[in-house]
Amino acid sequence: MHPDTASPRQNDNAETPYAWVRLIVSLLLMTIGGSGMYSVTVVLPQIQAEFDVSRADASLPYTLTMVGFGLGGILMGRLSDRFGVVTPIVIGTLGLSFGFVMAGLSTSLWQFVLVQGLFIGLLGTAATFAPLVADTSQWFTKRRGIAIAICMSGNYLAGAVWPPIMQYFIDTSGWRYTYIGIGVFCLASMLPLALVYRRRPSSVTAATTPGPGKNARFAIEAARSDPNRPLGFSPTALQGLLCVAGVACCVAMAMPQVHIVAYCGDLGFGAARGAEMLALMLGLGIVSRLVSGWLSDHIGGLRTLLLGSLLQGVALIMFLNNNGLVSLYVISALFGLFQGGIVPSYALIVREYFTPKEAGARVGTVLMATLFGMALGGWMSGAIYDLTGSYQAAFVNGIVWNLVNLSIVGFLLYRAKRGAGVINLPVRA
Repeated sequence: MHPDTASPRQNDNAETPYAWVRLIVSLLLMTIGGSGMYSVTVVLPQIQAEFDVSRADASLPYTLTMVGFGLGGILMGRLSDRFGVVTPIVIGTLGLSFGFVMAGLSTSLWQFVLVQGLFIGLLGTAATFAPLVADTSQWFTKRRGIAIAICMSGNYLAGAVWPPIMQYFIDTSGWRYTYIGIGVFCLASMLPLALVYRRRPSSVTAATTPGPGKNARFAIEAARSDPNRPLGFSPTALQGLLCVAGVACCVAMAMPQVHIVAYCGDLGFGAARGAEMLALMLGLGIVSRLVSGWLSDHIGGLRTLLLGSLLQGVALIMFLNNNGLVSLYVISALFGLFQGGIVPSYALIVREYFTPKEAGARVGTVLMATLFGMALGGWMSGAIYDLTGSYQAAFVNGIVWNLVNLSIVGFLLYRAKRGAGVINLPVRA
């Protein structure tokens, strides 16, 4: 039976109390696993000083971590499809634990870079993202959207929780002992949580379709787009445009997220203030992610993406002319509120304009492009800093990439609106 026509009996395990428990555990696992993504941004100044390297070289661990995260998402997703979600969780736990301990014991930058990319990124953090999102989608039907938004918020919750905790232990015990301690914590906390996933879901993947009178405008635009020629493009061409847009918006997004701690240190405010700003930025990103999920149900993925990208550009411009401590806290908060819903919008756009049978592979590809954008942006900002001696040019670089994203999304929205006038489809009352 096609999943879109699953019977009520098949959906008996959907949205039960166990499904919500499973969702909460997924949120916890993604929060713990996200430590691998954000830890390297906190220790960037220590890595630069420890190994006596340039700011660009010190940014390489983050770049390799994000590349590994992107590629690992595909690998772990396939393992989850074949063996169930417990397998990638166990692999991820062991990868994170071993990776943090080995990184804490590394004697050269390249050892640190390789451990971050392979064990913490590819085998570790990647296992606590895409597989958990896919698993959540199988346990919810009516509330699938908000459930996925809650699950994906774990990625930002990690950014709110881990930087100040890590900075405290770095200041008191040093970055090496901090890394080793996180590795032990991951092993002790994640393996017991994996026991919750022993039950396998039955077929509960009924498609979520717009209800009466809801989402009418963007649903009609999507319905009028031929899935063989979405928005007048070949599927490959449209996916390519979305991938370029994903790289562009996340190159811009990476500038504050990766370098805010180092930026505060350069301004004389100290790394602890930068860690607090990063936590504030990513904590409010959780709010943004949930609000954007609700908003996209009413205006569609393309409009939500355009709005988020526009506001992200405004925040980047604000960083240019404000370098006071209070103003940086405020702008960091606004940046978090503006950009949190950008990445999930790509998954919604794929759902709206591609056939359901292709959604999984195409969502994975586009999200991988956003991760590559974060990786590229983290390294590029460090390289620009080395060339110019300040972050002003790096902020300008982020603004330019953000304009590229705005141009592509605006063009796609224009195509959607123009195509919407071709065929007269009835609107359900």
